Amino acid sequence: MTGAVMSLPLWPSERVVLEEGDVALQDIHAPEAIRFESEVSRIREQERAANAVRPVYTLPNPELARQQLGRVREVLDYLGSVWADPLASAAQKRGWMLAVEELSDLSTEELTQILALSDESWDRVRFETQAVIDQAMRQEIREGYLSEALEDVPSRVSLDLTGEETAVTIMLARQFLVPNAFLDADATEQAKIRAREDVGQVIRDFEAGEIIVRQGARVSALDIEALDQFGLRQPQIQWFDVTSAGLLALSMTLIMGLFLARFQPEVLWSGQQSFILTLMTSLSVLVAGLMTPGGDLLRYLAPAPTLPLLAAAALGAPVGMITSLFLGGTVGVVARNSLEMAIYVTASGLISVLTLERVKSIGALFRSGMFVALVNVVVILVFNLAKLESQPLELLMMVSAGVANGGISASLALGGLFLIGPLFDITTTMRLMELSRPDRPLLQRLLREAPATYHHSLMVANLAEQAAERIGADALLTRVGAYYHDVGKIVRPYFFTENQAEGVNPHDRLDPEMSAQILIGHVEDGLELAKRYHLPYRVRAFIPEHHGTNWVSFLYNKALELSNDPSTVDPDDFRHHGPRPQSKETALVMLADGCEAAVRSARPGSREEVAEIVNRIIDLRVQDGQLSESGLTLRDLEIIRETFISSLKGVFHPRIKYPTKEKEKQ
Repeated sequence: MTGAVMSLPLWPSERVVLEEGDVALQDIHAPEAIRFESEVSRIREQERAANAVRPVYTLPNPELARQQLGRVREVLDYLGSVWADPLASAAQKRGWMLAVEELSDLSTEELTQILALSDESWDRVRFETQAVIDQAMRQEIREGYLSEALEDVPSRVSLDLTGEETAVTIMLARQFLVPNAFLDADATEQAKIRAREDVGQVIRDFEAGEIIVRQGARVSALDIEALDQFGLRQPQIQWFDVTSAGLLALSMTLIMGLFLARFQPEVLWSGQQSFILTLMTSLSVLVAGLMTPGGDLLRYLAPAPTLPLLAAAALGAPVGMITSLFLGGTVGVVARNSLEMAIYVTASGLISVLTLERVKSIGALFRSGMFVALVNVVVILVFNLAKLESQPLELLMMVSAGVANGGISASLALGGLFLIGPLFDITTTMRLMELSRPDRPLLQRLLREAPATYHHSLMVANLAEQAAERIGADALLTRVGAYYHDVGKIVRPYFFTENQAEGVNPHDRLDPEMSAQILIGHVEDGLELAKRYHLPYRVRAFIPEHHGTNWVSFLYNKALELSNDPSTVDPDDFRHHGPRPQSKETALVMLADGCEAAVRSARPGSREEVAEIVNRIIDLRVQDGQLSESGLTLRDLEIIRETFISSLKGVFHPRIKYPTKEKEKQ
């Protein structure tokens, strides 16, 4: 399955990766002469023909004309009676006239102009207004074009009228004109359909070598159609292409597997880590397969070093190195067996891993990115230095892309680390650094609710970290694990000695079995808090493993003393549930936790007393088999003893008693 996924982008192809709206990075020529029916052009012509169709309107409605003419007569008769009323004032007459719907928009001046007409003038206006409406409504007045009919009213008024009579006639006639022909949507749509159907085939011709798409031009749907006709956007896959790609993926996957089995087997046999490696590699090959054939600029921008950077930071340097070799080989094949691209990707990947120390800051990734940029420039110049004279601008663009590649790869690797850590529960250095900050919510709770335990955790962290550095264990993981190893004490802080007030011990009121269950239960409480606060599994491991399967010996002895029948005391009730430490880091915290607590409790007065306590605690853990699964060697234990004794001697050394003021006066 892995080989199949990785081989998909590797199939050799002459296709152009272009979509409508993209900008062509190079001239694309027709490989041969061709003549084809263009569906895109035909659709465009159909739309052009449909848009040229004029809207279809209904015929003028004679019934509507009769209604308007009848309405004009009614209003004019009404106006005549108002005009002739001798008892009404001018204001009253204007009010009655405004009550007519058609006249409601007339101004006071226009109404006064009507009332000022003489008897003869009014008769001529009445007659002429009806005549104008009769003529105008016989003509077609289209919906939406009424303004044109209104503009035409003055030309219909008889020249025999005076200027004042003409003005009143035009004013009244315009109030009664309405459209009498309306848009016929169905007929218009049918006309458009007929126009589309009348468009025949549209043929396009290309000669061999003719430019289909010019460099820098934005690709249109017409261009895409032509490219598809030539097969330039379709991979021409033959059986030997598939076979060679499959063999390549299979062989390189086998080499990667053998390398990991030899140098980092835990990645190969861990289902989660192997899945992450497969996923990252597949995505990287896919991205490289899409970008590499896209022209010189795009291929040099492909962020191939992101994979080695991510793999090295998350899974280890050997994984980063083999992935850079894997990706370099695949990109070389994708780029038409290009030696330049194979070296470009391999060299940048290897230098990114070799210059990447522990990712303790964002700067570490970008420092590697700077080395990647430098190597990219060197490789580009080695293979393209001849362009310095003939194409200096193109060479400058290629070098710029190589420099940008370093920054892009480092940025993507940084984002990937922040993503895969929580998503796949991978304990990356960046995530450990985040967890080590004192303002983390769980550490803040430990500080507020169990301050003495918090201080104890800091002491254990310092002690275990120093030993981890000397024996070659993961010092940062050890420190962070020590910070959180006792978070379960938050639930019942005052049941633990360091958090108890002077002389107040709640265990004095409990039987030994109950006290043991409370003390042992802080491990389960800690695991529950760790899950709630989303601690990674490698940090969670410190919570149960720092106690292993140790005894709560003082409570067990107390239970034996209080019991009349010692056989009734179950030893398992006084033993932690484990597991024993499964790594050097958790074993270090177990030893540091026991030694720090014992030395703090005994308050030794000399280096010899400190050494005696440390040796006793370590020997007890060894004799009880607590370290048998941790991977610690006898040499490691000797170094740990020396480190603990030296550190604890400096912390718990005897203090000089300074004289009081009274003694000074004496």
